[in-house]
Amino acid sequence: MEEPAPETRRFRLDVAYDGRPFAGWQSQAGGNTIQDLLLAALQEICAEIATVQGSGRTDAGVSASGQVAHFDVPSDWRMGGEEWRKALNTKLPATIRVVACRETSPEFHARFSALGKTYRYGIFPGEVLPPLLAGLSWHRRGIGSADDLAAILRLYEGTHDFHAFSANRGDGRDETRDTVRTISRVAPEETAEGELEIRVSGDGFLYKMVRFLVGTAVYCYEGKISEEEIRGLLRGEDRDQDRDRKAPYCAPPDGLTLEEVHYPPEFE
Repeated sequence: MEEPAPETRRFRLDVAYDGRPFAGWQSQAGGNTIQDLLLAALQEICAEIATVQGSGRTDAGVSASGQVAHFDVPSDWRMGGEEWRKALNTKLPATIRVVACRETSPEFHARFSALGKTYRYGIFPGEVLPPLLAGLSWHRRGIGSADDLAAILRLYEGTHDFHAFSANRGDGRDETRDTVRTISRVAPEETAEGELEIRVSGDGFLYKMVRFLVGTAVYCYEGKISEEEIRGLLRGEDRDQDRDRKAPYCAPPDGLTLEEVHYPPEFE
């Protein structure tokens, strides 16, 4: 695990962003990512900051209300957490906000200290999508109630091999990547505005995994795949014959938000 040198101080950032204008969290050559813009803002204040580490990636178009990151700053740089928060928000676009910043233990690591995450996925089932939800909720007419989806979504709870519910990254590790994850809770509920909110909590998530889980559940409700077929995908049936067999539908990034990253009590 990465640890700062003794002459540095470590700060934790709690970050929220509207992911629609950006190419995801992870730094890219084009620079239009949350990580790139956050690091540029940090370095504008203190050029000695080398990197900012997030709890994990969010994909292009995916938003966050509870992303977590950390950075190290020379110990003689005396700004406190609240000063960092205010200064960073003057240099970031309005679609990225540092919600909180505080000095933390040198042992804290935004990624490796995390115990799990909770994502929220919003679906609007009505005939007319409210303009303020455009790009922030998946418009899927007639999808039914939270109760209609609950039994399907509960199929995902527990420890399973979610290979079929993830996309290949094409990074040379797709054949060897560990795809076993534990989903502790999948809970749909209806909001007063008529939106369906699906919250998924687990110890970790694969590339596009939440979108596959939601999309496949919707396909199941619509009769395009059975619950038994979903169970078969979770059991990895036919994996030896078809290593690339995947769930039939990946929901769009609209509606997906990283809501919370969970840490041990000593880091909360």
